[in-house]
This record gives sequence, C-alpha cells and structure tokens, in this order.
Amino acid sequence: MSFHPSGKGAGQRHPRPRGRSAAISGPIVSLPRALSKLGFCSRTEATALIEAGRVSVDGRAARSVSLRVDPARSRIAVDGAAIAAEAKVYLMLNKPRGIVTTRRDPQQRGTVYDCLAPELPFLSPVGRLDKASEGLLLLTNDTGWAEYLLNPASRVPKTYHVKIDRVADDRFIEALAQPVEDRGERLSAAAVRILRTGSRSSWIEIVLTEGRNRQVRRMVAAQGANVLRLVRVAIGTVVLGDLGKGQTRSLSDAEQAGVWSAPARDPNRLD
Repeated sequence: MSFHPSGKGAGQRHPRPRGRSAAISGPIVSLPRALSKLGFCSRTEATALIEAGRVSVDGRAARSVSLRVDPARSRIAVDGAAIAAEAKVYLMLNKPRGIVTTRRDPQQRGTVYDCLAPELPFLSPVGRLDKASEGLLLLTNDTGWAEYLLNPASRVPKTYHVKIDRVADDRFIEALAQPVEDRGERLSAAAVRILRTGSRSSWIEIVLTEGRNRQVRRMVAAQGANVLRLVRVAIGTVVLGDLGKGQTRSLSDAEQAGVWSAPARDPNRLD
C-alpha cells in the first residue's frame, strides 16, 4: 500500500532552469569558490592555498579569501601554473556501508574517495550518505548541476529502501507518511510503501524531496522503530541498478540531463 501525503504524486515534473544562471547566483564568486568551480580543489583546500600565498589572479598574488573573481575571465594560477576548467564529470558510486562521505577523515576511516580512480579530477559529492548508509551517491565537478540537485526548491526525489526492525503494516506506513516535528524541523515524505515483510522485520520504500540530516532514520524512530539497513536506490531519474558495491560508472548524457526535469519515480514500480 502506498501513501502520498504531500499530494505530489508520481509523474510530477519540475521545470528545467533557464540556463545555468538559474542554478548559480552569478558569475562573480569568491576566490576559494572559483577554484572549486574550476574543479581544482575543495573550498577548504583553496583557502589554505590562498593563505599560503600560492594563488595569483591576473598575475598578482592573492592572499584574501574574500577576493571576488569571475572564473570564466580571471587568470587564476596556483604556484605559477594557470588553472583551466576541467571537463565536466558526472559519476555515480554505489557507496558501501562503513565509509564516510568526505575527502579526508580525522579518524582515519575509509572515505568514498578511496573508491575513485586516481586520475579523476577533483569531484564533490552531491549530498551525503552517513557512515551506516549505502547506495547511490553522485559526484561531480559541475557546481551548477550539484546546486540544482541540492536546492530544496528543485524537489528532486530521492528514493530509499529501508529495512526496519519490526513488521510494518498499513497503519505503520500511514503514520510514517505523515509529517512529524523533530528537533524543531518538520520532516515529511513524498511517498511511503511496503516492499516486503518477514517474521521480525520489513523492507519499506521512502521517497523524499527534501534533505534533512539523517531524515529517514529520524522519521522511522518517531514511529518507534529502528533502521537496520538504509540503501538509496535512486535520485531523480538516476537509478542505482546493479552497480556493484564500491564500484563507479559515468552517468549517460540522458541521465545527466534528466536531472534537470527530475520527474518523480512511480512508487508502485520496483527497479
């Protein structure tokens, strides 16, 4: 049985922004952001490079992280070598359980970057999956594409298959489909349904169009249950499919472009 508490059912489409400017506030950005947009490094790493005096703009040393530049026109160099925009890369990873979605971890845990080929340009995760979660994670150096996906106004659906420690029935699913208040935040799902049940546990599908921290786990806990496994299986029209754990593949042109319209998946169809 499926519930659509928001009233925004399957097949809803969202308009594609008119050009990249709809996803990015403007061409003039801070210098750390420019280095990130060019695919050279993260903003944190860029800040360290700037403060160390290793970055120049139009031939002049730039030591201020607040300096505003146009990545398309300014001549930005690191250690004297000009930085050119990298070719855009759109990658999907089947994130294994037990690794974190960060570039470097102070606790020396494995990260998603351990799964990536070393010859790839700098890529940023589009959103996160916590250490205990697994499944579809997108990575890219296209900041406009990533910002559109992450913007709550875009309402791109994210689909999760969740194993819980109780036998779910229609009453539980109906309750889970209702918005809840937790830590001052309103948490809601676009759709919820039962996938299968066992003698002591169930697999359910939850579709979200918002991205609160640990949202699925918090929604399930609000109904007195615990998450045993959490697997993200789709983001918009991009589906994890049979990609192996820890494996990556490039998105097709159709998958990459399809994110802009991101029609909601039919919750009555299993992939």
